[in-house]
Parts: sequence; structure tokens; C-alpha cells
Amino acid sequence: MPPEAQEKIEELQDLQETAQQVAEQKEQAQTALNESKTALTALEDVDEDAGMYREIGEVLVETDYESAYDDLENKVDSLEVRVEQLQKQEERVEEQFDDLQSELQQMLQGGAGGAPAGPGGPGAGGA
Repeated sequence: MPPEAQEKIEELQDLQETAQQVAEQKEQAQTALNESKTALTALEDVDEDAGMYREIGEVLVETDYESAYDDLENKVDSLEVRVEQLQKQEERVEEQFDDLQSELQQMLQGGAGGAPAGPGGPGAGGA
């Protein structure tokens, strides 16, 4: 196998690893977004005078309804942006992977410049 092909294979492996990491990050962000949206919806049904607490590390700190709602709304907004960024990153990595895979296939099928020989190519006997 030519050294260039080996390099492309290693690049493909790296991109595959990157794609997996991005997918995991996106899944985690999507889960956090879903949980935050659920909490925001639940908060809308709570009386504004109810006692509220928010978790900071392992400590619960008293807060008011408006602050809790605003914080949660901001969290939802930032998570939506994060999920969107990760989606775009995932698409870019996928595109790079596909391009690199095509380059490797061309390289292995007879050089980067030439088109692969198909069924009607050299050596295809007619009779």
C-alpha cells in the first residue's frame, strides 16, 4: 500500500474518532436541552410566590421565581445554540470524511488522476 494511502487511512480514522466525539457531545447537549425545556415548562405551572431553590454544586441556594425562570430560559437558549453548533460541526466532519474516503478510493483504484476502470475498461473482452 502506498504511503499516501496509509496517511489517508490514518486521517480517516482520526476523522471517525472526531465524529464520534462530536456526536457524543451533541447527544449530551441535546439531553441537557430537553431536561431544561422540561424544567422550564414545569416552572411555568408553579406559583410565583412558591419557595424556590437552585442547585449550585452540592448546595441549594434560595432564589426567587423570576431569577429561576430567567436563568433557566438563558440555559435553554445557550444549549440550543450549542446543539446547533455541534450539528454543523458534525456535518462538516462528515463531509470531510466523505471527501477523504473518495480520495482514498481513487488512489487505491489506480492513482489520483485517472478514473477507475469500469466494466468496459481495459481487458474487457467482447467475444
